[in-house]
Amino acid sequence: MSQPGAHSIAAFFDIDHTVLEINSGSKWISYLWKSGQMSTVMLMRSLTWLVEYRFGLLDFEAMAKRVLATYKGRPIQPIIEEVEAWFERDVAWAICVQARERVAEHRAAGHHVVLLTSATQFLSYAVARTLDVEHVLCTEVEVEAGIVTGRHIAPACYGSGKVVRAERWAAHNGVDLDASYFYTDSYSDLPMLERVGLPRVVNPDPRLRRKASERGWQYETWTAPPRVIKAQTASSR
Repeated sequence: MSQPGAHSIAAFFDIDHTVLEINSGSKWISYLWKSGQMSTVMLMRSLTWLVEYRFGLLDFEAMAKRVLATYKGRPIQPIIEEVEAWFERDVAWAICVQARERVAEHRAAGHHVVLLTSATQFLSYAVARTLDVEHVLCTEVEVEAGIVTGRHIAPACYGSGKVVRAERWAAHNGVDLDASYFYTDSYSDLPMLERVGLPRVVNPDPRLRRKASERGWQYETWTAPPRVIKAQTASSR
């Protein structure tokens, strides 16, 4: 049974290094490189973006524009299918035990559970389905008539853009952000951590760890269960 007024509360969860122990972006880059879909130049540029992201220095809007331009004109359905297959094979194992537990706890308390992530809808929806999370706020790749336009819907769900999207969603759903939670690892999410009443720091990057210490915020370490890789059978070799 929900607590009185519980439905005015939301628990927002970042994905990379929070719900997932890993960074999905680095996994996707590795997949594209190994499958011959990424040039050496793009690989080096992408690795630089990952470092900038980890230290909260990334110009996300510029990066998103550059990456999505390479998808312009492509049908959306094959992209969805490729990402879903990749997620199930290479990423789903990395969902943290504590993330599953915390999602269950908030759901049992009658809170809205929301993924709030800079990832695109392709990864975000796959994670949401796995965790049975109803609400997703993410960076939305623009699609017209089933074709990727090469653009995203502004603002990207990153930094202050997360606050914009969360405030719009909260207003529409009658949620009190001052009574709500946000779980994240990233210094780039400081605007959203400061916007909610109950910030929760998980697996913090170096800059967020320092900021958490300054603010007196406790932080947690979340981990995925050990990965079990099935051995290839003789008949499948």
